[in-house]
Amino acid sequence: MGGTVAAECATDAQIEAYVADYTSKTPTKALAADGSMEDALCTQAKLADALSAHMGPVIGYKAGLTSKPAQERFGVTEPVQGVLFRDMMLQDGAEVPMNWGARPVFEADLLLVVGSGAINNATTAEEAMPYISAVRPFIELPDLTFAKGEPFTGVTLTAIGVAPKLGVMGAEIPVGDPGAMYTALGTMTVTLSAADGEVLAQVPGEAVMGHPVNSAIWLMSKGITLKPGDLVSVGSFGPLVPPAKGKGGASVQYSGLPGDPTVSVTFK
Repeated sequence: MGGTVAAECATDAQIEAYVADYTSKTPTKALAADGSMEDALCTQAKLADALSAHMGPVIGYKAGLTSKPAQERFGVTEPVQGVLFRDMMLQDGAEVPMNWGARPVFEADLLLVVGSGAINNATTAEEAMPYISAVRPFIELPDLTFAKGEPFTGVTLTAIGVAPKLGVMGAEIPVGDPGAMYTALGTMTVTLSAADGEVLAQVPGEAVMGHPVNSAIWLMSKGITLKPGDLVSVGSFGPLVPPAKGKGGASVQYSGLPGDPTVSVTFK
């Protein structure tokens, strides 16, 4: 089914069916499969309202597919925007079931903590940095949800909010000196490792859009208004990894940030 009739916001019935599958970890149908990016964003807003009954309120935003490997995998040339829910967030060292979703994957990520609404006036990462109060190590645990054969595109990924499911946060690292933190974020080395220490990915901070804070700039350019306390997931440093490759867990180290911080998760 194609054409303009299909290309619109998902119906209540489609949203209900998706939520039922999402909460039961059942592979599901893509939403907005024949639609435009506008239809996907309409669907995302409607779905976020429905999921908040299960996941808590939206507490931030995510830029997805921000690295070249992720964009290549999904056949897109720019990132996609999604949401973060309160109850998806776990603390460093959390244990999660091996099958946390219908199609679980994990990735090295990073959270920015918005300190001031003045960030919305920034047009560059350097201008935005003084309005970010802290950064946090972050392993995101998305659920790609779609059943085999369903279309996996920038549009269908956007429609589901860029696949939020779980995420493990490290301790806040206060920004302190914005200039020093700006430099550190761009030059740090992000290393994703399996539980046995095998390095799964190792990339520079600039692998995400030239600088991780560019993710916030990109989200604001798409019409998102950031508020103090909002979290921004900057996106994946390197590829999305299936749980089996973690051999029981994963950790990420950010060499070059103050204290070379880490964050870890155990798969059970």
